[in-house]
Amino acid sequence: MAIDPEITPANKSAKILVVDDDPAIRNLVVRYLTKQDHTIESAADGRTAMEVFDKFSPDLVVLDVNLPDTTGFKLCHEMRDRTDVFVIMLTSLTGEAHKIEGLEVADDYMTKPFGLAELGARVKAILKRQRTVMDNEPRSLVYGDILIDPSRREVHISNQVISLSALEFDLLYCLASRPGRAWRRSELLQEVWDYDYEGEQRVVDVHIGQIRKKIEPDIDKPTLIKTIRGVGYMFDRRAHER
Repeated sequence: MAIDPEITPANKSAKILVVDDDPAIRNLVVRYLTKQDHTIESAADGRTAMEVFDKFSPDLVVLDVNLPDTTGFKLCHEMRDRTDVFVIMLTSLTGEAHKIEGLEVADDYMTKPFGLAELGARVKAILKRQRTVMDNEPRSLVYGDILIDPSRREVHISNQVISLSALEFDLLYCLASRPGRAWRRSELLQEVWDYDYEGEQRVVDVHIGQIRKKIEPDIDKPTLIKTIRGVGYMFDRRAHER
């Protein structure tokens, strides 16, 4: 894994927590992200990670799945219960079920071995999404009884707050901001993830499925986010305006 020392203006300093029980991988990632001008803390187990997490309040966590005292999946849930932190999951597990589980709880998912330049690109893309929301002050969207508020990063349906992950919110807002447009998966990857995902377009399907579980009255017959056969997905504003 070669270290790329390039620091770009878009790659502004952020607070990143790196959690991995392998000291070689942990130190490489810490060293690389430090060279990218980020402020880094690290931990080798779940207990230490949560102690650092509470004191450090990171913007993003690079989190290994296999830890000596817990799993990254459980730790991700615990962190997300406390803040709306972004999470990139790292794992040596390559099975499809593990990948889907990782994508359902985290913003991104990488299998080992991985390239540091690729990790840096994914970190940069996630942080860029965060800055875009903060800098551009996008408008709230209202369709019938659904409110999507980007300033508070909240979704309300019939005055009830719907809990979405940071990436789920970004994906929903992207679709809802242009209702009636059919999006290809590749377009959503570029728009929301902001980098080429090397053909892993299933990541879109997994996150759409998670959003549907939370906002659709009938998950088996989705009306708000429709599947456009042979293309991708579309937000149908009429579903909440009838």
